[in-house]
Amino acid sequence: MVKKGKQERTVIHLEMNGEHYYLGSLAAIYQFFDSKTLGISYGSLRNFGLSHEKPYQNKHCIIRKGVLLTISKKNDQ
Repeated sequence: MVKKGKQERTVIHLEMNGEHYYLGSLAAIYQFFDSKTLGISYGSLRNFGLSHEKPYQNKHCIIRKGVLLTISKKNDQ
C-alpha cells in the first residue's frame, strides 16, 4: 500500500550485456533497441504477460516490470 503523498509508476528494467536500462513502458524499449537486438518483437513481449512475478528472459536480455516509488510534487507527507 502506498502512503498518502506517494505515487507509484510502472518501470521497465532491461538488462543486456551487463548494462541496465530503466524505461517507462514496453513501447519505450523499442524506441532505443530493435527486435533483433532484444530477441523478441514488441507484440510477442506484450503477449508474454510481463509482470513483477514473471520477468522475460532469453539469451539476449532480461526484461523485468517493477514499480518506481516517488513523492508527489506538492511534497504532502
